[in-house]
Amino acid sequence: MSTIIYHNPRCSKSRTTLAILEQKNVDFEIIKYLENPLTSSELKQLLTDLNLEARSLMRKGEPEYKEQGLDHKALTENQLVSAMVKTPKLIERPIVRTNKGVVIGRPPENVLSIL
Repeated sequence: MSTIIYHNPRCSKSRTTLAILEQKNVDFEIIKYLENPLTSSELKQLLTDLNLEARSLMRKGEPEYKEQGLDHKALTENQLVSAMVKTPKLIERPIVRTNKGVVIGRPPENVLSIL
């Protein structure tokens, strides 16, 4: 499996993580998840691989988080995943997958643990 980075070019952490991959001469695929949103099953697989619950992968500071009422504690995992599929900017970034694992690039140096 090749390395994949779920990337937002406007995000400084995402750009820094991308630069680390380039510096390490890693062959990788860029998925601009804002332009090509993840499916529900892809997102659920990432959550499983990250060993996280959906809320832990959400950017709670985004206006859409409050606007969509996603801070409501009674929401199910499926409801939160659906919200991230519908509004991908709610997904924490960047996420990097290699054959050694999956990490969130916050801080960007996290990616070094799976290269």
